[in-house]
Amino acid sequence: MRKLDIYEKDFHSYSIYLEKNFSGISEKLKELDCKEQKVLIVTDDHVAPLYLKELEDKIRSSFSSMESVVLPSGEENKTLSHISTIYEAAIAFGLQRKDFMIALGGGVVGDMTGFAAATYLRGIRFIQIPTTLLAQVDSSIGGKTGVDFQHYKNMVGAFHMPCLVYSSMHTLSSLPALQYASGMGEIIKHALIHNPKYLPYLMEHRQGLIEKDADTLLETIYQSNRIKKYFVEKDPFEHGDRKFLNFGHSLGHAIEKVADFSYSHGQCVAFGSLMALSLCAGISEEERKSIEELMQDLSLEVRCKKMDFESVFSAMKKDKKQNKDHLQFILLHHLCSPYIDEALEKETLEQAFYRFVED
Repeated sequence: MRKLDIYEKDFHSYSIYLEKNFSGISEKLKELDCKEQKVLIVTDDHVAPLYLKELEDKIRSSFSSMESVVLPSGEENKTLSHISTIYEAAIAFGLQRKDFMIALGGGVVGDMTGFAAATYLRGIRFIQIPTTLLAQVDSSIGGKTGVDFQHYKNMVGAFHMPCLVYSSMHTLSSLPALQYASGMGEIIKHALIHNPKYLPYLMEHRQGLIEKDADTLLETIYQSNRIKKYFVEKDPFEHGDRKFLNFGHSLGHAIEKVADFSYSHGQCVAFGSLMALSLCAGISEEERKSIEELMQDLSLEVRCKKMDFESVFSAMKKDKKQNKDHLQFILLHHLCSPYIDEALEKETLEQAFYRFVED
């Protein structure tokens, strides 16, 4: 269907495949020369009943042997204790350094499997098979892995690139509405920071996205992947321009924490994006309004429940993305022209925050 190759400097790092279903995955695995290796599939108790057996049947002949470990689903289970569960399964299976892990699931499973693979035996290869829209457009690409620690999101982690990403469109059919909308939060963020043609495309094809039209979804995921590819290749370890992908995340992560993860990640990114847009002098009120309407059409909320700004601000200062001496906040000169603002006043931020909080 579609393929993107990710390069680190001038060397091929891994490929991303966008496919209709799992039927092509065994062919794609041949490029990894894994027939003599073991594989441990990591998934969760939501995804396992839906797709684990189907995947096992498709890849059984691609590896010498295969086992799986099923974790409890949800952000609240993205912890070091469940990383230990993966280690224990890998040790019991006798997984060696040349073997593989597969992440079958959403962003939580992908982040945890990647972190386990990065640290088990000082690093083994892993494959991303993202099953949510959010994971397909964001977390499965770029090698960020990790777990939450004491309610701080992704506080413990590592950069560890996958050796293959295989996104199957058929897994999106089972997504709950809120999880589908969550992916749209990241997609809209991509359109705000890069590629001036992308936001008009989303505006024009919103009905297809609402209806989950297969061709519209495929093209949308492909365009978001291209944007992620651009920033990951330019700055693989987030020392410079890759930070622009954090647009909407400074306030978004803080809201996510203060709300005790009752909102999805993509929903919080949408809140954070709207708040950030209100601080961008180069964005017209008409542009802001049209973006807000697009979010609403794609089932994203545009007002978050009432919460205390001081709690949000405190959480934001402790976020791993922040400089210890001053806040770093991604803003836009105009659409698709991001920059880092390091002089934003707390009072200005507070005004933007309360503009999008329910009374």
